[in-house]
Amino acid sequence: MEVVIAPADELARLAADAVESLLRRKPDAVLGVATGSSPLKVYDELARRHTQSGLSFARATAFMLDEYVGLPADHPERYRNVIETEIASRVDFAPGAVQGPDGLAEDLAAACAAYEQAIADAGGVDLQLLGIGTDGHIGFNEPGSSLASRTRIKTLTEQTRADNARFFGGDVTQVPQHCLTQGLGTIMSARHLVMLATGRSKAEAVHQAVEGPVSAMWPGTIMQHHPHVTVLVDNAAASRLQLADYFRSTYASKPAWQGL
Repeated sequence: MEVVIAPADELARLAADAVESLLRRKPDAVLGVATGSSPLKVYDELARRHTQSGLSFARATAFMLDEYVGLPADHPERYRNVIETEIASRVDFAPGAVQGPDGLAEDLAAACAAYEQAIADAGGVDLQLLGIGTDGHIGFNEPGSSLASRTRIKTLTEQTRADNARFFGGDVTQVPQHCLTQGLGTIMSARHLVMLATGRSKAEAVHQAVEGPVSAMWPGTIMQHHPHVTVLVDNAAASRLQLADYFRSTYASKPAWQGL
């Protein structure tokens, strides 16, 4: 696990560098896209590079981490619409290249199984962008989630609903209680995980994910078992890291050719 501590704008550039490097060497790469606040600057940077430098997503495919259950198809906070607004419509993905779990399916269990199969049929995710919740969830794998879980329906904690109420006009009652999410086992199948976190509110979750014992109580800790994880955090999110000075010195002396 590599931990990089830097200002938020630099973190976004580093994440975009990783995506661009992947697409340049493998134009038909499979990307994993996330919602929430953490990846927004990354999407801005990727859209800028598409417009100004010709970075192309035309042969790539992408899979979303999760989706609310039951939100109308035209709801602005439906994650399929959020991803369309924040990145898909701003670059040159082919029609249908960005897929997400179907939160409006009549048979949700079957929809989850179909989504797992679609990821497998695509050859698996090459690079997965991730955020992390204040309670340590990645995707919508709340505390207590099975570390081997696959895509399934989950009930959101009151903490997660409260955290997400800002997207629903501050009204927690408007935040759905259920979601479909890639499981921790699904996420761990991606070949490169790139997690971003900024702000003091994420400090404890980052500390646990990087330095704590692996536990279902802090789902993000499962990433310690992944062979290729990049954790991008600002000073505030890194404020609980006991090894922060070591991470800074390690990154400062990193060989220039190595990349993320």
